[in-house]
Amino acid sequence: MSGFTVAAAQYPVDRLDSWDAFAAKLSRWVAEAATAGAELAVFPEYGAMELASLDAATMGDLAGSLAGVADLVERVDVLHADLAARHGLHLLAASVPVRLAGGAYVNRARLFTPSGKVGAQDKLIMTRFEREQWGIAPGGPLRLFDTALGRIGIAICYDSEFPLIARALVEAGCELLLVPSCTDSLHGYWRVRVGAQARALEGQMIAVHSPTVGEASWSPAVDVNRGAAGVYGPPDLGFPDDGVIAMGREGEPGWTFARVDLAAVALARAEGAVLNSRHWAEQPGAVALPPVEVVDLRG
Repeated sequence: MSGFTVAAAQYPVDRLDSWDAFAAKLSRWVAEAATAGAELAVFPEYGAMELASLDAATMGDLAGSLAGVADLVERVDVLHADLAARHGLHLLAASVPVRLAGGAYVNRARLFTPSGKVGAQDKLIMTRFEREQWGIAPGGPLRLFDTALGRIGIAICYDSEFPLIARALVEAGCELLLVPSCTDSLHGYWRVRVGAQARALEGQMIAVHSPTVGEASWSPAVDVNRGAAGVYGPPDLGFPDDGVIAMGREGEPGWTFARVDLAAVALARAEGAVLNSRHWAEQPGAVALPPVEVVDLRG
């Protein structure tokens, strides 16, 4: 069978008592995905905020949580790189707050390859919570990752709700869009899900949505988490009638697996009943798109 298996996490934010507990949890999750045959495993936005629980003195403080997790990013990335290499898969790590040289924080996802190459994508548009309470800054640039699996773009949570971001990636050659999310209500979950499905429709591509789930009452940042993982395509030739390739059960921790074939993306774009991707520019008011930096993660 052609194609490859993707795994989208419904990831619980746990209170951990040590770094070793975090490493064991992440290792267990990645091993489970790899054992099921996944060649790409996707973790959600802000899943790494569970690391704030390692410092009891600051874990209940929003600013302290942010700083504490940012201090661990390098160590977190070493662990992810090791797991990607050990299990021979591509791994989108849960996004983390990264402190820039000037002191501002961005929300950054990192894509690890089995060969050791790493690509990073910052969130571009902040939610009200991020900009009004947390002080997270928009990052960039927008990047497309050329990998052994295909051309992969990342739209972190709220970014998936803005079509020009995904459209710029499509123009650059995106075939697979990863949508890690963290939402505290079903309203928020459905906004991101509808966005992911709309981007799959418009771009005639596959979207993989991974959310945080469950409660973390100790955390002022990610105390409530609602959502279900999903893998979506355009409802057209070569895809399910409703575009839903795979769907998890809302709120239940675990992996959602799907077999995807990027040849189906090419077929839909060439011979679909409609050609949304090709006809984008015919919209009244179609505008210039943001630039995209293409990053080679092959080899």
